[in-house]
Amino acid sequence: MSKPRLVPVRQPLGAEGVVVVLHGGAARRGEMMVSPAQLSVLRMIPVARRIARAGRRRIAVYRVLNSYRGWDTRHTPVEDAHWALDQVAERYGDVPVCLVGHSLGGRAAILAAGRSSVRGVVALAAFVYPNDADRLALRDRRILFVHGLRDRIAPVQRARGLAARLARRNQVDFVDVPGGKHAMLAEHRTFERAAADFVTATLLGTTAEECPR
Repeated sequence: MSKPRLVPVRQPLGAEGVVVVLHGGAARRGEMMVSPAQLSVLRMIPVARRIARAGRRRIAVYRVLNSYRGWDTRHTPVEDAHWALDQVAERYGDVPVCLVGHSLGGRAAILAAGRSSVRGVVALAAFVYPNDADRLALRDRRILFVHGLRDRIAPVQRARGLAARLARRNQVDFVDVPGGKHAMLAEHRTFERAAADFVTATLLGTTAEECPR
């Protein structure tokens, strides 16, 4: 059986908070293992690095490599996200955590946000369903959706529907990226900056630009 892996991006001593970055990736036949070289994994490296630069002296950053590609009834990335949160708790104790996920990783981040350590979630081009909110009892979380208006894989309408439901009990913001597509390539700086600003504000009470380098 394949197991998830935690890849360190930044591990400062005395970290005041931790960011866990979750990749997406469509399902493949059988239980195909995640490769560090697959595009859905590589896509999150610059996001994680941007966050690490923003709060490198105060925030620890890790990327998760899921057990398997995709999402099925036997095992989902939500389980890998919970595993990662357990690892963070063992290493850092009771520190606040932000989850940052792309596509199905964004959905996993939202569905794992019920953990007491999670203060905020960034859902980048998240592949979600409005009724995902029915599976949750989230309250008092900070949640940021960043979605390209030219996304043809993860419909922006679904993300808006979920955001509206979550906003009833949480602080939810939605950033439109007019030229953004699902892969976050053309407008990557917008996605990366939004994620970095959000996690530094949530975990440190400051913006990325104000963090010491």
